[in-house]
Amino acid sequence: MNDHIADMARQIVDDVVERGECDFVDDIAGKLPSYVIAELLGIPLADGRRLYELTEIMNSGTVGDPQANEAQAKQAQMQMFGYGNELAARKLADPGDDIATSLLQAEMDGERLTDLEFNMFFLLLINAGGDTTRNLVAAGILALMEHPGERARLEADPSLLPTAIEEMLRYTSPVTAFTRTATKDTELRGIPVRKGDRVAMFYPSANRDEARFADPDIFDVCRTPNHHLAFGGGGTHFCLGANLARVEAAAIVPEVLSRMTDLELAGPVERVHSTLMNGIRSMPVKFTAAAVAQR
Repeated sequence: MNDHIADMARQIVDDVVERGECDFVDDIAGKLPSYVIAELLGIPLADGRRLYELTEIMNSGTVGDPQANEAQAKQAQMQMFGYGNELAARKLADPGDDIATSLLQAEMDGERLTDLEFNMFFLLLINAGGDTTRNLVAAGILALMEHPGERARLEADPSLLPTAIEEMLRYTSPVTAFTRTATKDTELRGIPVRKGDRVAMFYPSANRDEARFADPDIFDVCRTPNHHLAFGGGGTHFCLGANLARVEAAAIVPEVLSRMTDLELAGPVERVHSTLMNGIRSMPVKFTAAAVAQR
């Protein structure tokens, strides 16, 4: 899908490049992952954008926040389930070459996914396929704007793109925390953890661990090795979409750097208000207006 995703990235930049200004999150960072996951699932691109908006509502709010609108989050989840039910009915009646059809037709030991299991899988793919990559691209570009020396190194040597993306993943940590349940008594740096305890894993902390990274608070597009945990630590819980996220970032970042020249902030950066996600809700930018790409 590399070439196709690159074409989509080029079109997304085409849509704003003549304006000389945009909201980077809404117009750039949020579009590509929404479009890609929509195509993978076999749904219209516009539906991908709407479902992405629902995930934003679902992930908003912080633990203990009296203003968190739980009712709104639940309503968004029910709308997501409603769409999942309709999608399942459509794909059963008219199968396609897409992930939704594959999930519905998948069979293991004679069993297929239940309606609830399909809905949960659908919700996961939309949620993880959009929000996290949006956060990576937006925060990664912000990091480059905040570190002009590193931005200049990357612009001068495009071969640094793979290590730069890994450093964006480490430095920005698109997900704040996940929780797990300890399956046995253990100890972590002298702290006892009992079987059954709920344990919160904070990815920004792990990715700035001075025992694992030299100068962990420095943004370095040449950092190697870079054993960050932005996609999890491996094993069965390793991020299913890690390679896709890397492909999307590798497609959109060069388009932004090469065509949205003199890119800089044009207003305050608004962070996502969420316990789970570490991202940016709004980031107004300005740049030197240019012509659309020649095709």
